[in-house]
Amino acid sequence: QVQLKESGGGLVQAGGSLRLSCAASGSSFIVDRMAWFRQAPGKEREFVAAISYGGINTFYADSLKGRITISRDNAKNTVFLQMDSLKPEDTAVYYCAAGRGLLPLVAGSYASWGQGTQVTVSA
Repeated sequence: QVQLKESGGGLVQAGGSLRLSCAASGSSFIVDRMAWFRQAPGKEREFVAAISYGGINTFYADSLKGRITISRDNAKNTVFLQMDSLKPEDTAVYYCAAGRGLLPLVAGSYASWGQGTQVTVSA
């Protein structure tokens, strides 16, 4: 399995930007698909974005397309989530995940999870 540690969360005003990072350790990082999910208070965890192990294929939640970009640097064992034009409804704990399941948008496809990083967007 891969060990994951998120960083980069914080408090930002609406319209602002944040760049989340997820540092991975473990030999399987390069071959794992990486993803970001988020969970707001009282809501279920939802898919945000995913990227294939080679970085060629990316997947985004329809509701977030145009405002987020996922990328990865395999040399640094790190995956990033750039979030722009943030809205108060983006407030959530953001989780990094790694896995090899068939369905990129499904949480069950990911075997390894980080502890999460809080993103709070003020109006």
